[in-house]
Parts: sequence; structure tokens; C-alpha cells
Amino acid sequence: MLRVLLVLLALSPAVAAAQAPSASPPATAQPSLPTLVPDSGDPGNADEVVLPSKPAAILRGTAIWDEGFNALKGAFRRIEEELARAAIPPAGRPLTVFVETDDLGFHYEAMIPVAAIPEGRSGLSEGVVFGTTPGGPALRFVYKEPYEDIDSLYETITAYLDAKGVTAKDAFIEEYVTDLTEPSDPNLEVNVFVQPK
Repeated sequence: MLRVLLVLLALSPAVAAAQAPSASPPATAQPSLPTLVPDSGDPGNADEVVLPSKPAAILRGTAIWDEGFNALKGAFRRIEEELARAAIPPAGRPLTVFVETDDLGFHYEAMIPVAAIPEGRSGLSEGVVFGTTPGGPALRFVYKEPYEDIDSLYETITAYLDAKGVTAKDAFIEEYVTDLTEPSDPNLEVNVFVQPK
């Protein structure tokens, strides 16, 4: 369902305005790693926030829908390994910017914020580069359910944006407040940010 929704978001003018598996131990947020917006949101309401643009280590990639969760999990693992090798600690929760979607899959930028970009360095390795997280006004939607059911949140987001007449940017952002463990993890918490145009 998510892939259908995202394709509709990318292709339909009416909906484009809306743009934007096994048991595991519970995932927990790491208090030492802050979220982009420090206060927690209400899962029952969208709230208006301002995203700070932070320096980050970034890995760009593509994935098909059926392998998306594992692709993102692997991307974050690779960034974490590269940061550890360079002795650069993460300074925030991992996030994904979905930059393009179609029927088959999506293009993404996996990001882990850092305190500062080392002087004179453009990246950590081939593929893992430095840049910044998206910044500016956004609507935050909080999701606290298994990732395999996140389509329901995107349906809610689409309905909300349509009802409010909000035209959003083509990309949308997922920030993982708890660690990605399994798609069926019931303790997952995700902040989804949609930025108005």
C-alpha cells in the first residue's frame, strides 16, 4: 500500500499536494542521541515544527519496496561503521529522506547527524559523504506501531494534507526515534516530517 500511496503522491496533482519480520527485544531510544525536534509529538495530532539543518553523514541508495526495510537498516549500519572508523560519534537519531518513488521502489538518502563536519573532509568513504539534514518548517506526524503497517500513517497524512489544502515538497522524511530492528517490532517509534512548499 505504501508504494501505491507514494506513486500517487508523485504522480497525481491532487495527491501531490499532499506530499510530502520475527519477534525481537523492544527497541529503545538512546537518550544520548537527540531527535531533530527535542519535544516528543502526539501520535493523535500533526504538529508544526521547525527542523534544524544539522551536519550529517549521508549514504544515497535505491531499494525495491519488498527489501526497503533491510536496505535502510543496512545503510545505517554502514554509516555507523564508517563513523566509528573515523572516531566521529553520532549526534542524533538516524533518518531517511525519500527523494523519489515509483511502482518498483525508491531512492533515498540515509543520514546520521554528527556534531560537525571534519575540516577539509567531504566524506568518509566512497558513497558515505557529508552534508546536512533538511531544515525549515515541517509538519510532524508521530508513528508508534510496527513498520510493516506504516502505510496507515501515510494514508492519514494524505487525508490531513488534502483536508488542510497543504502543498508539500516531493520528498518526505522519516526519523527513527527507536532503532530499526524488525518490520514487525511493535515498539518502533518514527517521526515523519512533511515540509510545505
